Amino acid sequence: MNPFLTLRTARLVLSPVGGADFSDLRAIKADPRVFAIMLGGVRDAAQTAADLARDVAIWGVNGFGMWTIRERDSHQFVGMTGLEPRDDGRGVALRFALWPEAQGRGLAREAAGAALRFGHERAGLPRIVAVARETNFASRTVLGAIGMSPHETFTQSGLTMILFVSIRPSAPRGANAASPPASSGPEPRATPRSYPAATDVWSAPDGSPTPSVPPSDPPC
Repeated sequence: MNPFLTLRTARLVLSPVGGADFSDLRAIKADPRVFAIMLGGVRDAAQTAADLARDVAIWGVNGFGMWTIRERDSHQFVGMTGLEPRDDGRGVALRFALWPEAQGRGLAREAAGAALRFGHERAGLPRIVAVARETNFASRTVLGAIGMSPHETFTQSGLTMILFVSIRPSAPRGANAASPPASSGPEPRATPRSYPAATDVWSAPDGSPTPSVPPSDPPC
């Protein structure tokens, strides 16, 4: 895996997901404290393996995807974050999920914010969205703290969801934050650029995935 895709923050290391991460991903996705409230629910081993294969493929196609989150000093796995195109055509979405023990320390902001900056600055995405349940105040707080703005609400599976939007600062003036790109498919892969390893201390989440996509808004 390209080392420039690994992100380092003050306390964390974010690495693109791979086969070696299966046991950690299996554990967090099987834990009802994290995934029971997510759309799609907890995942069994076969579902987690399918998710992982899809996530690895997304990296190859788009040049962005899901990362594992590990503490920089202990290398302990604390969760996941990343960027993936939404199946509903609303755009590329920022997602995250962390162990309950890792919450409340600002790690979600630190990790997801690094992913958001990667999307804008390295992958060249002009527009990134995030979705949180209306009742998920933890996710909404994180999204607001990293500069994403609530744009609209919609209903999914009987739940009220809030769509947040982030527009790349260098995007042309008048870029439409309300509408996704004309194509509802994944945004074109950006031309590769050389960047040093990131030292971001920034953050964010998402949510409401389909059963085959790892959820992103954390329990609250």
